[in-house]
Amino acid sequence: MEPSWWNLIPTYFDGIAFTIPLMNFEVHWYGMMYIFAFVTAYFTMWKINSKENLGYTKEQFDNLFVWAIAGILIGARLGYVFFYKPAYYFANPTEIILPLTHDALGWHFTGIAGMSYHGGMILGTIFAVIGMKRNKMDLWKTLNLCFLAAPLAYTWGRYGNFINGELFGEVTTSPIGMYFPLAHDSPITNPILHHPSQLYEMLFEGVILFAVLYNLRRIPLLRDKMPCLYLIGYGTFRFFIEFFRRPDAHLGRVDLFGMSRGQTLCSLMILAGIIWFAIIVYRQKKASQQASSK
Repeated sequence: MEPSWWNLIPTYFDGIAFTIPLMNFEVHWYGMMYIFAFVTAYFTMWKINSKENLGYTKEQFDNLFVWAIAGILIGARLGYVFFYKPAYYFANPTEIILPLTHDALGWHFTGIAGMSYHGGMILGTIFAVIGMKRNKMDLWKTLNLCFLAAPLAYTWGRYGNFINGELFGEVTTSPIGMYFPLAHDSPITNPILHHPSQLYEMLFEGVILFAVLYNLRRIPLLRDKMPCLYLIGYGTFRFFIEFFRRPDAHLGRVDLFGMSRGQTLCSLMILAGIIWFAIIVYRQKKASQQASSK
């Protein structure tokens, strides 16, 4: 088969944004995407804060983001360690935090490879809550704002995966498929195509999810339930996209009911979101009944 320009898009990238000449230090696009993500989240939240007169100051936002960013980065790394390769990292604990690996030939600089979205979300939320309390920000109102902005920030992470040519999908004969050199399963002259699952996630878990949440805020019952709806929405979109995404080679689809690890974690997200939503609605209904009976 003669590949089209679309099929070969991943071959146009090498993952390096630029090199600092004097230091010969390579700055990778994936690292830059974290910066773009945090900036996107910051300005999205600030814009809504200004438009809706939520009353937060720039200083409060700055301090909140210091906490949130720290939690996301630490949580993403620890999440990968515990969710995806615990046995390996327990045997090589220094590689959890050091960008080095060791073999028979000695130490090698590899960078810190392996970040987990779910770990970043969990610890990022915990750290953000600490930041909200320290900065005297309304907890639930701010959480709603954070989870509303999260999908737009997330799009950059998946775009970074795409540029790196990693986390690609299963093999496909569809013309939408792309040739990913890191698959190591075919030459460019006769390529085996894979689903660009990074782009699927970028679109559905990022742009579309943001649009859905933003519009759901117009419904009074749902306006203050963005964290619950985000868990349900993200978990649902990713659960189905995981059927197109190739699972980690060392894990496969060996979890309960033949699910991938990502599907397992997303199932827990969906369940948590539904339970959380039900509890909030129940409490609000109970409080309304008590108020009307007085």
